[in-house]
Amino acid sequence: MNGASREALASARERFDALTDNTSVDAVKLAEELAAVTALLDREVSLRRVLTDPAQTGEAKAELTGRLLGTQVGGETLDLVSGMVRSRWSRSRELVDAIEELAAAAELVAAQRTNELDDVEDELFRFSRIVSSSTELRSALTDKVAGKAAKTELLHRLLGGRANPVTERLVVRLVAQPRGRSLEAGLNALSKLAADRRDRMVAVVTSAVPLSDRQKQRLGAALAKLYGRQVHLNLDVDPAVLGGIVVRIGDEVINGSIADRLEEASRRMAG
Repeated sequence: MNGASREALASARERFDALTDNTSVDAVKLAEELAAVTALLDREVSLRRVLTDPAQTGEAKAELTGRLLGTQVGGETLDLVSGMVRSRWSRSRELVDAIEELAAAAELVAAQRTNELDDVEDELFRFSRIVSSSTELRSALTDKVAGKAAKTELLHRLLGGRANPVTERLVVRLVAQPRGRSLEAGLNALSKLAADRRDRMVAVVTSAVPLSDRQKQRLGAALAKLYGRQVHLNLDVDPAVLGGIVVRIGDEVINGSIADRLEEASRRMAG
């Protein structure tokens, strides 16, 4: 997002945080209702264009939102969405993107309140690794011919009783409503949102063998000192690393593997 949409999203996040700071607000219900609004506006292109039309006043758009949603969602959801349509958006789709983000954030708030946000982060990461390593599973979950019901049933069989309910709901919504994204991109976005929820960076750490608790603590402390903020470690094991570790944070890669040093030595010898 850029320009007007970035400012509108920042304002929406502030209102969302103020709302969910109140523990009496049902975060799961808020997530469900925001997800339903996302689905509605994703289907109804003309409606979302009206709600983001700069020629219409913010109050007129909020009034229309109230007429459409007033009996369908709770007061908190209605107030949040009404505030969002009062803002200016560069593109109509970006309003829907923002509502979808807040729906996921509400699920993460629910996990945070029960001290389960760590579990959800880890489960999202592990599921993304499973998807990337299983062509059959990825095909089943992204098949455009297969219906939403079949994909949802598959996910319930895979995750039901094994993953946190928040993780299950987030993944089911992503698969049922991909909105043009790849499954991997959607899972990565959810993982980043979970990390941002606690103002943390995410580091994907690949090592030849599992790290010990002491090694994880030392690595986490070193990265926190390097980046000036807490860093959450998503751990992966790949024997091809040979030794040492490879750390990826966003687009930055810190490569300390034996394989990398051997490759560098070979290049120098060849030169």
